Amino acid sequence: MDLAALETFLAVIEAGSFSRAAETLHRTQPAVSIAVRKLEEDLGQPLLVRGRGELKLTDAGQLLVESAERMLNLREQLKRSIADLGELRRGQLSLGVNESSIHAILPALAAFRKRYPDIPIAAHRTSSRDVPRQVLNYRLDLGVISFVPQESNLSATEFFRDDLALVVYPRHPLARRREVAIAELGEETFVAHIVESPYRWQVIQLFARHRTALHRTVELPTIDSIKRFVQMEMGVAIVPRMCVGLELERGALVALNVPQLHIERRLYLIHRNDQPLPHTAGAFAKLLLDRSSEGAAQHRAARH
Repeated sequence: MDLAALETFLAVIEAGSFSRAAETLHRTQPAVSIAVRKLEEDLGQPLLVRGRGELKLTDAGQLLVESAERMLNLREQLKRSIADLGELRRGQLSLGVNESSIHAILPALAAFRKRYPDIPIAAHRTSSRDVPRQVLNYRLDLGVISFVPQESNLSATEFFRDDLALVVYPRHPLARRREVAIAELGEETFVAHIVESPYRWQVIQLFARHRTALHRTVELPTIDSIKRFVQMEMGVAIVPRMCVGLELERGALVALNVPQLHIERRLYLIHRNDQPLPHTAGAFAKLLLDRSSEGAAQHRAARH
């Protein structure tokens, strides 16, 4: 199948019309129409419902969109893999990670950047539930998620453990307490993350089990905005501990000890297991996992 024709087809879908796609591709409209028509002839199925107004995909067209993206992404991955050969002086590191989990890989990204300064790093902000699909679709070389994926052609390796922390501003009445029970938090205003996640539901269920109201009257889109709002004395928050390390160290926030709040977060590095990783992705994965093993060994030594 002609990959150039697939690119033209996807451009038509994205632009919503043959004329706009032609402008984007710097081609004539008849040339774009012929390329799509040839695809339809090759497949023996119409791909688009033509008529007045916006173009619509047929069932066959909908199926082709995902397959075309996968084929074109695979081509790009192959080009990067070939370009990688040598001493990692070319290529690109492409990975998907959500807003909070990026904190766990920043040290490894910094080390990778120092070791391979010529390799561009593209860390795409992606929700955890979408990362496996994008890795399988060749959009990403690697992904970071907080669960073990069900897909058999994905491998997952745990590399980081974290927990959730209840944080308050330094002048909060509870800030000087050694320990706080869930039942004492029923009157607090919680600044919550508006993004749905398994950990969000675990917190909701935890408060329900202790028959304590959870007033999520403020919901913000980012962890950074949540931290800032708490520092402005607008409420308290439950966030991944790794996301507030700097604020706790500087005294801008205070983490309270809540014995009932034992919600552990595990992070996994995922990749396809049905073919070798691109050299850049393999180098980063080794660096990340080596650092994780060293950190775990140091933690065990410190405990003993």
